[in-house]
Amino acid sequence: MRNQIRVLALCLLRQGNRILVRETQDPHDGRSFCRPLGGGVEFGETSHAAVRREIREELGVELAEVKLLGTLESLFSYAGRPGHEVVLVYVAEFADRQLYAEAELPGQESDGEAFVATWRSLHSFDQACPLVPEGLLDLITRSA
Repeated sequence: MRNQIRVLALCLLRQGNRILVRETQDPHDGRSFCRPLGGGVEFGETSHAAVRREIREELGVELAEVKLLGTLESLFSYAGRPGHEVVLVYVAEFADRQLYAEAELPGQESDGEAFVATWRSLHSFDQACPLVPEGLLDLITRSA
């Protein structure tokens, strides 16, 4: 497969000083990182529609008050391969406010892989488990 730039739509769900993220490990080097939920924008789909679809697919829930926060460009390495993404970051709220009381939310990727999304403090991200894409933490703190 040739190298391509991917367009992603990520959803920033916030509860005070905490955000909902999925912690993942790079299979190449085992390093941990956290990322908000969301995924690829499909051809013919707006990023706004993509972020709603991704959360519906991953968590089985609906969003309210979806607004574009900003755009980041991410150059990175994952699984030993270079990656390049243009990331549209949306801030939103759960339509079902009761979901904020949950410490963890079970999720599922489009390939069937199960995961758990957790609320993490903005101050908890560090070198051992950074928030990605790079620049996201700055974007969040500047908008607060």
